[in-house]
Amino acid sequence: MTTLVAGATGKTGHHLVDQLLQSGEKVKAIVRPGSRIPDDWKRNEHLEIVRLEITQVSPEELAGHLEGCRAIASCLGHRTIYGSPRYLVRDAVRLLCDAVSETTPAHPVRFILMNTAGYHNPETDPPLTFFQKVIIRLLRVLLPPHPDNEQAASYLHDHIEKDHINITWVVVRPDNLTTEEEITPYSIHPSPTRDPFFKPGKSSRINVAHFMASLITEESIWDKWKGRMPVIYNE
Repeated sequence: MTTLVAGATGKTGHHLVDQLLQSGEKVKAIVRPGSRIPDDWKRNEHLEIVRLEITQVSPEELAGHLEGCRAIASCLGHRTIYGSPRYLVRDAVRLLCDAVSETTPAHPVRFILMNTAGYHNPETDPPLTFFQKVIIRLLRVLLPPHPDNEQAASYLHDHIEKDHINITWVVVRPDNLTTEEEITPYSIHPSPTRDPFFKPGKSSRINVAHFMASLITEESIWDKWKGRMPVIYNE
């Protein structure tokens, strides 16, 4: 299986690319034109580097890079909190979904979106408390990446039906991302088991990448979580 990874050189994306390659998977890595590429990536015959600004291409152009891909993983994040583009993740998700439709795949393409435990899934999560609602409203005003993540997840939830002919998806929701060097035990839950605003848990980037890679490579894990928004915590 070939996977297209958006945000491949980011703090989580590079772990995902490495783990997919170690599993023997083929990867098309979308990276910004000026991004540095690890030397071992340049020598890996299973890896294709695609240099582009993802929100500045057409669905037709992006569809050409999706040929042969059975999965898409988005690990996109904002380089600066208040910089442009303001809705990088949402716009990339829309663009990638449009590009998939341009390719008319024989089987639905798996779309894995890295998001945040701060996104409230109305289907599975407990009702928000008054104070949580206040915090979310403040984040929407003061922290631009938060509404971007909300709208990206909502786009998949609201516009890509669970029986969509071209796309099937999972939204992975880590909480309070940390940086670790090794994969450690972690747990997956249908909804948050901790308050993401007042008592958050932790999710290492390498663990998030491991779970995303498992969704791509292991059928049983994909079948369990497709069309859902699991939350991941370090043990």
